Amino acid sequence: MTPIDAATFRHALGRFPSGVTVVTVRDDDGRDFGMTVSAFASVSLAPPLVLVCIGDDATIAGAVGAAGHFAVSVLAENQEALAQRFADSDADRFAGTEFSRGETGLALLDGAVAYLECAIVARHRGGDHTIVVGEVLLASAVEDGRPLIYQRGEYRRMQ
Repeated sequence: MTPIDAATFRHALGRFPSGVTVVTVRDDDGRDFGMTVSAFASVSLAPPLVLVCIGDDATIAGAVGAAGHFAVSVLAENQEALAQRFADSDADRFAGTEFSRGETGLALLDGAVAYLECAIVARHRGGDHTIVVGEVLLASAVEDGRPLIYQRGEYRRMQ
């Protein structure tokens, strides 16, 4: 069997909707790093584990590789501009961005529908990405919040 080509793979996976998150970390000098991530998933309830996939060429790859914690802000349906800002590798992502500090000291973006603060417990190589597994230390959610969705190369809202 011949391997699937990248265009076909991307086309097929584009049919699968995903939530939109911003993952944040902080380096030893106290600088914040963040990036829009749709490759986010729950792994386990006991212990509570999640994973994020960070591309090798991502601007935060080095910071994530050295970090002991990461935070996830699950974006609300009205935060498309924020998702685009944190997806733009040339943007000053935190300039003018409203956020608060979680108990781990990490940036949690204001207005998100859910927040998770995680201790990194494992890193695994996966092709051109690192799969980062975090144990959820703290979590909160807005009861009636509606998440931003990404599907077929576009941001969408739940119907």
